[in-house]
Amino acid sequence: MTHLNSLDVQLAQDLGDFTDDDLDVVFTPKECRTLQPSLPEEGVELDPHVRDCVQTYIREWLIVNRKNQGSPEICGFKKTGSRKDFHKTLPKQTFESETLECSEPTAQAGPRHLNVLCDVSGKGPVTACDFDLRSLQPDKRLENLLEQVSAEDFEKQNEEARRTNRQAELFALYPSVDEVGAAVSTLENLSEDSESHVDNCIFFSFYDRFEIEIEPLFASIALYDVKERKKISENFHCDLNSDQFKGFLRAHTPSVAASSQARSAVFSVTYPSSDIYLVVKIEKVLQQGEIGDCAEPYLVIKESDGGKSKEKIEKLKLQAESFCQRLGKYRMPFAWAPISLSSFFNVSTLEREVTDVDSVVGRSSVGERRTLAQSRRLSERALSLEENGVGSNFKTSTLSVSSFFKQEGDRLSDEDLFKFLVTTKDSQHSYFLSLGLLRLEISTAPETINCCLTPEMLPVKPFPENRTRPHKEILEFPTREVYVPHTVYRNLLYVYPQRLNFVNKLASARNITIKIQFMCGEDASSAMPVIFGKSSGPEFLQEVYTAVTYHNKSPDFYEEVKIKLPAKLTVNHHLLFTFYHISCQQKQGASVETLLGYSWLPILLNERLQTGSYCLPVALEKLPPNYSMHSAEKVPLQNPPIKWAEGHKGVFNIEVQAVSSVHTQDNHLEKFFTLCHSLESQVTFPIRVLDQKISEMALEHELKLSIICLNSSRLEPLVLFLHLVLDKLFQLSVQPMVIAGQTANFSQFAFESVVAIANSLHNSKDLSKDQHGRNCLLASYVHYVFRLPELQRDVPKSGAPTALPDPRYHTYGRTSAAAVSSKLLQARVMSSSNPDLAGTHSAADEEVKNVMSSKHFHEELALQMVVSTGMVRETVFKYAWFFFELLVKSMAQHVHNMDKRDSFRRTRFSDRFMDDITTIVNVVTSEIAALLVKPQKENEQAEKMNISLAFFLYDLLSLMDRGFVFNLIRHYCNQLSAKLNNLPTLISMRLEFLRILCSHEHYLNLNLFFMNADTAPTSPCPSISSQNSSSCSSFQDQKIASMFDLTSEYRQQHFLTGLLFTELAAALDAEVEGISKVQRKAVSAIHSLLSSHDLDPRCVKPEVKVKIAALYLPLVGIILDALPQLCDFTGVDTRRYRTSGSDEEQEGAGAINQNVALAIAGNNFNLKTSGIVLSSLPYKQYNMLNADTTRNLMICFLWIMKNADQSLIRKWIADLPSMQLNRILDLLFICVLCFEYKGKQNSDKVSTQVLQKSRDVKARLEEALLRGEGARGEMMRRRAPGNDRFPGLNENLRWKKEQTHWRQANEKLDKTKAELDQEALISGNLATEAHLIILDMQENIIQASSALDCKDSLLGGVLRVLVNSLNCDQSTTYLTHCFATLRALIAKFGDLLFEEEVEQCFDLCHQVLHHCSSSMDVTRSQACATLYLLMRFSFGATSNFARVKMQVTMSLASLVGRAPDFNEEHLRRSLRTILAYSEEDTAMQMTPFPTQVEELLCNLNSILYDTVKMREFQEDPEMLMDLMYRIAKSYQASPDLRLTWLQNMAEKHTKKKCYTEAAMCLVHAAALVAEYLSMLEDHSYLPVGSVSFQNISSNVLEESVVSDDTLSPDEDGVCAGQYFTESGLVGLLEQAAELFSTGGLYETVNEVYKLVIPILEAHREFRKLTLTHSKLQRAFDSIVNKDHKRMFGTYFRVGFFGSKFGDLDEQEFVYKEPAITKLPEISHRLEAFYGQCFGAEFVEVIKDSTPVDKTKLDPNKAYIQITFVEPYFDEYEMKDRVTYFEKNFNLRRFMYTTPFTLEGRPRGELHEQHRRNTVLTTMHAFPYIKTRISVIQKEEFVLTPIEVAIEDMKKKTLQLAVAINQEPPDPKMLQMVLQGSVGATVNQGPLEVAQVFLAEIPADPKLYRHHNKLRLCFKEFIMRCGEAVEKNKRLITADQREYQQELKKNYSKLKENLRPMIERKIPELYKPIFRVESQKRDSFHRSSFRKCETQLSQGS
Repeated sequence: MTHLNSLDVQLAQDLGDFTDDDLDVVFTPKECRTLQPSLPEEGVELDPHVRDCVQTYIREWLIVNRKNQGSPEICGFKKTGSRKDFHKTLPKQTFESETLECSEPTAQAGPRHLNVLCDVSGKGPVTACDFDLRSLQPDKRLENLLEQVSAEDFEKQNEEARRTNRQAELFALYPSVDEVGAAVSTLENLSEDSESHVDNCIFFSFYDRFEIEIEPLFASIALYDVKERKKISENFHCDLNSDQFKGFLRAHTPSVAASSQARSAVFSVTYPSSDIYLVVKIEKVLQQGEIGDCAEPYLVIKESDGGKSKEKIEKLKLQAESFCQRLGKYRMPFAWAPISLSSFFNVSTLEREVTDVDSVVGRSSVGERRTLAQSRRLSERALSLEENGVGSNFKTSTLSVSSFFKQEGDRLSDEDLFKFLVTTKDSQHSYFLSLGLLRLEISTAPETINCCLTPEMLPVKPFPENRTRPHKEILEFPTREVYVPHTVYRNLLYVYPQRLNFVNKLASARNITIKIQFMCGEDASSAMPVIFGKSSGPEFLQEVYTAVTYHNKSPDFYEEVKIKLPAKLTVNHHLLFTFYHISCQQKQGASVETLLGYSWLPILLNERLQTGSYCLPVALEKLPPNYSMHSAEKVPLQNPPIKWAEGHKGVFNIEVQAVSSVHTQDNHLEKFFTLCHSLESQVTFPIRVLDQKISEMALEHELKLSIICLNSSRLEPLVLFLHLVLDKLFQLSVQPMVIAGQTANFSQFAFESVVAIANSLHNSKDLSKDQHGRNCLLASYVHYVFRLPELQRDVPKSGAPTALPDPRYHTYGRTSAAAVSSKLLQARVMSSSNPDLAGTHSAADEEVKNVMSSKHFHEELALQMVVSTGMVRETVFKYAWFFFELLVKSMAQHVHNMDKRDSFRRTRFSDRFMDDITTIVNVVTSEIAALLVKPQKENEQAEKMNISLAFFLYDLLSLMDRGFVFNLIRHYCNQLSAKLNNLPTLISMRLEFLRILCSHEHYLNLNLFFMNADTAPTSPCPSISSQNSSSCSSFQDQKIASMFDLTSEYRQQHFLTGLLFTELAAALDAEVEGISKVQRKAVSAIHSLLSSHDLDPRCVKPEVKVKIAALYLPLVGIILDALPQLCDFTGVDTRRYRTSGSDEEQEGAGAINQNVALAIAGNNFNLKTSGIVLSSLPYKQYNMLNADTTRNLMICFLWIMKNADQSLIRKWIADLPSMQLNRILDLLFICVLCFEYKGKQNSDKVSTQVLQKSRDVKARLEEALLRGEGARGEMMRRRAPGNDRFPGLNENLRWKKEQTHWRQANEKLDKTKAELDQEALISGNLATEAHLIILDMQENIIQASSALDCKDSLLGGVLRVLVNSLNCDQSTTYLTHCFATLRALIAKFGDLLFEEEVEQCFDLCHQVLHHCSSSMDVTRSQACATLYLLMRFSFGATSNFARVKMQVTMSLASLVGRAPDFNEEHLRRSLRTILAYSEEDTAMQMTPFPTQVEELLCNLNSILYDTVKMREFQEDPEMLMDLMYRIAKSYQASPDLRLTWLQNMAEKHTKKKCYTEAAMCLVHAAALVAEYLSMLEDHSYLPVGSVSFQNISSNVLEESVVSDDTLSPDEDGVCAGQYFTESGLVGLLEQAAELFSTGGLYETVNEVYKLVIPILEAHREFRKLTLTHSKLQRAFDSIVNKDHKRMFGTYFRVGFFGSKFGDLDEQEFVYKEPAITKLPEISHRLEAFYGQCFGAEFVEVIKDSTPVDKTKLDPNKAYIQITFVEPYFDEYEMKDRVTYFEKNFNLRRFMYTTPFTLEGRPRGELHEQHRRNTVLTTMHAFPYIKTRISVIQKEEFVLTPIEVAIEDMKKKTLQLAVAINQEPPDPKMLQMVLQGSVGATVNQGPLEVAQVFLAEIPADPKLYRHHNKLRLCFKEFIMRCGEAVEKNKRLITADQREYQQELKKNYSKLKENLRPMIERKIPELYKPIFRVESQKRDSFHRSSFRKCETQLSQGS
């Protein structure tokens, strides 16, 4: 590094230099909960095993720390912790959207009034200015706006302004990424093994005495689990006796220890359950009498007795005093009370599966366990009650126990107790005692309890000096195993005497007590004071007596005797039981105790602690000497013989349980430890192990066996002693052993045993694992406990003649390292590691000696890993993490011990060891590859191994030569590539691997980040040839360009980053299935890296950040290449004025369509192309990134752009080809949308709407809307400038709801307002900062490209991005800077802007105007200034003012038409401000400019007037459309504006789902464009004006009004929009086609495309033609498939009557409503709407359709008459209108019928029923550009009764004909029609008609023809009925035969009845009126029947 400049050296040191070692070996004292650690009693020489255990428990943790570990994350703020306060440092960003939200609720709430209902028939434009603009007060103007400043100075000022108050850390604002894989989660997050397991702690305290106080009472409390039938805690003894009562017992209590006065206790429950009871047992001092007799006083005395009871009590007290003095040391059972704790344990938690509760102990994640462990260290309890089952409802509660059950002498055992508890709910007990109230307080235990004692009576910290009454911790006996290793010394024994059977014993044995003692010898003085005392007495006792059951020869006992076991037990230690009879009556001279007998239990059997249940015999006489050497059952015959009760049968039942962290209570472990100790210390052979003797010769064999059998031991003891077991095994693996003069080698066995244990721990379902599947017990062992085995030297072994000369003499032969590598996969290496090889140590050769003398644990472990085979090998690599962690920790200690930190890294470890490491890495890699090739379930295993390997190498980077490790990394990458052909898996694995390595704290230094391209040192990889490139100016440009690319030099120089970028590039470039997850992973890896740098306190200095950003420059190149894959945020309706929660916003953001992607990549269908020619972009299917991934990638891009050297970026931009520049602009464009502010996610705003439409409709609609040629403000076109070029574009885009970074609101329902505000604050700052970086970038581009010639196309791109950012919701801060930049642009490139960028100019005007209507003063003043400048420059520079005027006017029209939240008052203020600017602009006063400005403003004001009108009609859609229609009509002479309004209308229709009308608006717009184009150029392929559109709609001809005299295409600014081009025309038509398709008018789609196809053909747009034809195919398919299922509109005639309606009075309209709208629906809608306008009481709907007589109407009311009308066609028309579609399209005539009689009633008899048919003609044909059209003509026809009958019969016959001919046949329909024609019930219908009109020939000859016509109708009718009956016969099923018979019968009957009438002809009609000569026949014309009918009807 000699050639680094001083700054670089400084930087490297700041970031933690290489030379320091990263790993620090620290000894951390274990945190001890108690004041003194728990230790065995002093002054005793301990057994080796006990010594080892104690040593393990008290020695310090040995932890290997990383010096800088995590500092980037931890010291900076990882999104928790200090992030809480981080938001306080942020400025509040103001967003207009939020200020609007606040003011919304104040909007009007009263009834609306329709102020004016204007005439909407189109009487010219409204030009009346509502009021003069000058009457308004202008806003504050910007200073210096009109001063002349050079463009450069302007830019400089802007830049300085932008640079102030910026947020330094971008990532601090960005929400942290959910890591896909493992970030650095090395073992630091492990728990220190807590001193006990996780549990729930309950705090009990007694704080009140019994109310009736007669005698001393003693309580013992314990927990019982009824379900498990187990006592789950030891006893807690306490008493509430007064000092007076304690005085009664003074003679029997030698001393009172403070610890025995506790009245409160902490109980722990590991496995909470609703079956847990707290049982309080009360004892009293023994007195004469049964329990019942003694309880008598408590049943009798009532407090209310007053004086009498007081006397009694005093008497009883005296009595009590006397028996206390005599029998005070004996107790008797008295009463008990159970308390259920089910209410305290959360039942919901408890109902989980049992396995779920296990997680309480060991399955919780490591992190969770850490917190538990820490609290556990405070008080041996974990207090996370919530998650572990103690419910939040566990409040402190006071229980008053008032009813106690009397104890029953024959039911005292635990068995009886459980039976009672099961039935306590029924309370069927003997009787209650009223001892008065016993008050208990129960609560969850606080985190720290002052003055608390452990179960061993050790004081727990904090233990204050001024002692209060202490609290006791009560030891728990969990219901199931608890798998937590021992970490404190505990050695307790619990003795439970259970039953004694003296039934056959002499009479004296009645009141029996047992004295229990723990003896260390046989004489009386050997009783040890190790029995824990009860309440109010000494702490330790030498003896304890059980309670007496009066007069019971076979008593049950419930005593619990707790004993502190001595650390060193010998064969002399035993329990002695002495049985006494207690005489309760005082007899003269007689002793209280009468000895009955003895029994005993030796504590050790075969040197092992005896526990379990025993049934002991009782000796009736004094015990013989040395009795304790034998068990009571197996005493050898004595002389004299011992006298036994019951002839040496067992009569005394007892149970002994140990709770010990010294005694393993497991044979396998016992044997292993014993044998290990026999090796370590001098022992005499043979040694005894359990019941076998082992000689020295057999020792090695037995030890090997016991090592192998270790894994067979039960899991619980193995876990409890895990630390010691592993320590011993590791000791054995490196300890040189000489047994019986032979060298013994246990290393392989020990290793295999460790592997087996690791395997069983991982496989156990009861043990917890962390998120990487690592067993938590092993993880914490490695992290805290493991240390290098200490080699014991110079230990002479018995049997060896002399001590070994070299204590480090190890007998290990081994082949050379190379051979190991090559033979690795063959058999185990031949060495004396192999026990099968015989040989003595004396025969070892020199090499062996050398090897042996340098044996280290890490080398041995690596060797064993390398040489393992078979299952062992498989397991080693399966749980490789454990062995890797062991290796790393042992290496770290090795380095620490050898003090090699100053020496070179490469000499720290032997070559052999390095070879082993290489081998291990290779093997693990190939193992990973092998697993990945297997089926899916193996993948998880491979992933875990991969992570373990990565962490291993991560650690090696801190220990070994980095070049060596880099080589390993390279081998890994190459090996995986060679073996895997599944690309996603391969990249995913390597990514996971690299992301771990890259999280190294010296990552930046490892990457030599401080090297610039021109100062490269040799590469860190020794194997890659390094090259020093000298800086040379001629290469400078190339250099800068290459800095942004991933070059091979870069990869060599920055090794890890190079690898990571390579993976990212590969992932993004891949096109295979399943790659998207990998892409997400790759991006988030880079993202988290950059995030950690950004928040790293070592990288705060700007110069450091510049260097880091330089390291990441190639990422920019990668992102630019990935441009087509980025998510398209334009799918979201990004316009500012969106309606919240609209349908469109519902679905998740999907990926951009590949074509949109290509389009973004800079292909434009405009006549000017910005970017490259289509052919140069390969037509390739990209894999799209989702929104979140795109956003993560974008934030990285912005971070680099923010922190990189700005001058470097400018140089880079200046050298870029324009295509790349366009890409950068496209990228910035995406960034803008990506970081748009989403607003506060108010939980109440979560929309619940779901888009109901079917998918295809949605897709088509979306395609229509996103097409971009329509809805102008949507700006879709410009976001995807070339999307017309590509087939399939927008084909399958879906509505996309932006997935905001704060995720969707519905996840946030539970957030508080403060949290929401905080998030909004941070995301507001993020949006502002991101957009400011984008703005900086654009300034860079503008400045860098000023010198270039491609300014124009660039300018368009920059504007596009700027305008797009204005289109988003932005903060005032950003808007201020953005408008400043815009003004600079206008000043600098004004001429270009107005000449070239017409399209952008429109958008610019649109956005600036929109901001002029802002409610924020700051924004408004900025926007006004910008707009004024725009006008001024357009006037000054190129006199292009006309164009700007046009654009502004159109923009306003477009705004007005669309934005629902548009505020015209603010806009008027802005117009006034602009006026003020023009008046103050002295430089322009001499020009016509001010006048023109004023004219323009006046014009705009008039448009605003229309807005007000539209506001009024917002609720009346028809009126609103009429108004918009009229405004559009008023612009007939201004095509641009008319087009804009037509589009506004289209958008409104689309929102209302009137797709056909929307399409018609676009067709009209297209016709307008066609008119203009046909005037401009004469191309045969273009439509000839609006005439060509007639087939689509006859209404379109009205667009031909635009003729030469009204329009001069040459006039500047007219028809300049992008629609007035061929591509614009195609766009409009395509959009119309889509909407027609959505609306179901598929036939029209064809007509539209007939106009489009010639244009596409002329342009050779073959891809688009493909697409068009496929759409046509779809349309035709739909016609074929859906023909009769299609629904078209329903029509109603609506008439308005009454002066309230103003101009609408007496007007009639035809309304088009959606299909299947019923009359009541429209009636209700209109009634409700006008009811709101005029008041419901003033509106009335006329129910019938008769003509309205105005004179009869109430003048104060508004009347609406609504009638259903049907399309009406003349018969000649019907010939052309064949299909269902044709009968529903292009409709101008409608008919409705009104029945009446001549008397005036609507209905009458058949012969008097007349009918009036009314035909209406509308002004335009439906469908039109609006949904209601006024009626212009009305004709009426009256039908006579017989004509009515003819029409009805024709109708019926037609129905029959249709039903018969339907294909496929529909039996149900047929039967329905048939039933209506011939059914018995209705045949009156046709029959009655016949009888009324056909029974007789009419008298009036005029009716002859009608009579005949009706007769013929009946003839046809009956014929059709016959056909129908026959057809039905063929269709029916068997069960309908009877029905068919019935039909047939009815039909025959009807036919019979009709026959006479049908056959009767009127003879007159069949006579010729005059003779016809044959030759003239052809000239005989009959007059039309219809005319004849009309004459007849008029005649009638």
